[in-house]
Amino acid sequence: MKEKLYFILSMIIFGAVGVFAKFIDMASSEIALFMSLIGGLLLLIISICTKHTFSWNRIKSNIIALFLASFALCGNWIFLFQSYKETTIANAALSYYFAPVVVIMLSPLVLKEKLSFQKVSCVAAALFGLYLILPNGELEADEHHLLGIFYGLIAAVFYAVLTLVNKFIRNLHGLENTLIQLVLSLVLLLPYVIYTGGFTLFQLDGDSVLLMLLLGILHGGIGFYLFFTGMSGLKGQSIAILSYIDPLTSLFISAIVLDEKMSVLQLIGAALLLGSTFVGEVSIKRKDRSR
Repeated sequence: MKEKLYFILSMIIFGAVGVFAKFIDMASSEIALFMSLIGGLLLLIISICTKHTFSWNRIKSNIIALFLASFALCGNWIFLFQSYKETTIANAALSYYFAPVVVIMLSPLVLKEKLSFQKVSCVAAALFGLYLILPNGELEADEHHLLGIFYGLIAAVFYAVLTLVNKFIRNLHGLENTLIQLVLSLVLLLPYVIYTGGFTLFQLDGDSVLLMLLLGILHGGIGFYLFFTGMSGLKGQSIAILSYIDPLTSLFISAIVLDEKMSVLQLIGAALLLGSTFVGEVSIKRKDRSR
């Protein structure tokens, strides 16, 4: 029960990330950098307080996969945060949640899994749902939202790569895995941020600084810690089902808190996209359990 509560809380935190990222007056790459820094420091403190010992031999044996995962995490954050800035939280979250479909499409190549008729049907339904989500209004507004959805889809591809690469990481504790990936993300992002514009942290107003601190602590630190701690005690099918709290939280915040509207067709598209990924994920989990 405790693990389930931890996982649910992590999904709510992840679903609320758009509220913070959308209103922080910083470049997306800089937001990702400081989130890695703040989240990494918090997890380091947690590891010290819990007296967790790191196995450097296991880290060394996974170093290539950890670097690839960290690179994917950087791309995922940069494009996701930019998606939130360009379009509504709902559009960004739904386009980003195309990631499970990307995983299904890449699994035959990466994981040598067969692409069944059910999986192909799920992909087709998700694509049609994504088409319905695309805006259909004033040209200027459409271009903004289309760009945001495009960034969300790129973030989804990076997240799919992150998911697939993590399947090749062996014998690492969740805390170790997360902390190392955050540290490597910091190392990768630092030269990129310096080269593309430098730091604007000291030019921010108080609200942006507060939002950045909350994003780093809640999403980069506590959210990931709850995610990996909760996931370790849950079955695969439970994880697949509870993961939908993330996009549903985003939709709730978008509609209720920020009063961002969606048309009837977009709502149908959201149902198709989320429903198809749900069916695809649950069927995969059932197949894994039957082996």
